[in-house]
This record gives sequence, structure tokens and C-alpha cells, in this order.
Amino acid sequence: MTAPAQPPAVAGGPPDREVERAAVPLWNIANILTLVRLALVPVFAVLLLHADGRETWWRLAAAVVFMIASFTDRLDGQLARERGLITDFGKIADPIADKALMGTALGALSALGMLWWWVTVVILVREFGITLLRFWVIKYGVIAASRGGKLKTLLQALAIWIYVLPLGAVPGLAWLTWVSTVIMAAALAVTVVTGGDYVRQAIRLRRSAGTGAGAGAGHGSVTVELSAQGEPAPSGASDADGAEAAERAAK
Repeated sequence: MTAPAQPPAVAGGPPDREVERAAVPLWNIANILTLVRLALVPVFAVLLLHADGRETWWRLAAAVVFMIASFTDRLDGQLARERGLITDFGKIADPIADKALMGTALGALSALGMLWWWVTVVILVREFGITLLRFWVIKYGVIAASRGGKLKTLLQALAIWIYVLPLGAVPGLAWLTWVSTVIMAAALAVTVVTGGDYVRQAIRLRRSAGTGAGAGAGHGSVTVELSAQGEPAPSGASDADGAEAAERAAK
């Protein structure tokens, strides 16, 4: 018996996971949480800056809002990965919401005189610089989020949260402001170190992609993925693998 004819493969056609992603509804729980975090940013700013940050209850409310917003940052990415809810919108909106929250918090704390401006500038330059760096090398491959980058985010969020708390209004807790300073110093150190590591990965990625292009001219582009340690993935990695890495880095 003759086997049934298989439909011809379409060159350059999207892999199955791209088709599945196209079927993911835009209004899913992961994207909604991302939008909630983005909407909480101005609320947090108003609460923290009210009366120049001198109102205890307003500061406490700001701390609660910041904690909720930070929690959604972790939750939306986890849900998107576990439930297959990754969308192009989520990959764009998620980092925007993250940087809006952290940038607003750092800027507000510096405006209130609670955090040196140079610390805020260094962190924001690093954050936006790495984002531009990822776009610079995106046609060559993906710079995946490293463990150091996740540690940096955790330390920054914890330090900011302690800064926002009205510790001066509670007898015996003012010393915790020094704890926040130490944590922020650690976050700053990790921020600078991981920033340098991302630059090194980007340079290595471009060099690896350039070498692969020279060796395999006429065979199409090769997606090169870097691990958290900066080592290139095997040269046979497919475009689908690169897309999966982009999803992990974005969420």
C-alpha cells in the first residue's frame, strides 16, 4: 500500500511552537498581571512622594503597593512559562513594566534624599544599556538572563522596599536603614558585575555568529544562544531553540 502523501514542507515556515503561540489569547493571566504592575507604578509614586515622604501611613501604603508589584513580576513570568502563555506583547510589556517600577522607585528615593543620585544613575544606565545591547545583537542570537541578573533584581527590590518603609516612625527600627544601605551596596556591585558580563557575552556572541557565518556561507543563518555562564550553545541550535531562549530571557 502506498503511504499517504505528506504535505510539502514550507521553507522557512514557523515551527509548531510559533503556531501555538499565535493561538495564545492576548488577554491571559500573565499579561494581565504585567499590566497590573505597570498600572501600580504611578500609584506607588503618588503614595511615596505624598508630603515629601513624611506621612507614615502613606509610606506604608507605598511599601505594600511596591511589594505587590514586585510579586507580580515573578508570578507573571512563571505563569507564562508553565501554562504556555508567552506572547509577543508579554515579551515587550514585561521588561517595560519592570524597568518602570524600579526606575520610578529609585528616582523617587533619590528625589526624597534617601538614596544618592549617582546610585540611581548607575543602575538605570546599566538597565537601559543592557536592553539596548540585547537589541544590538538580537539578529545574531539571544543573551539569556543569568543567575547574577536575577540576584541583582532581588537585591534591588529588597533594598528599595526597606527604604520605602517608614522605619523612622517606629521606635527601635531606625537601624534597619543601614541594612537597606548594605543591601543596596550589594545590589549595586552585582549590577555592575553582571552588566560587564552581559557586554562580554554580547561580544562573544557576535564573534561566534561571525565565525559561523563565514564557515557556513550559503546555508542560512545560525542562531547562537549563550548560557548563563556565557558559553556558546552547539552550532546546530535551531531557530526554534533561539525563540525558546528569547522567551525565557523576556519572562
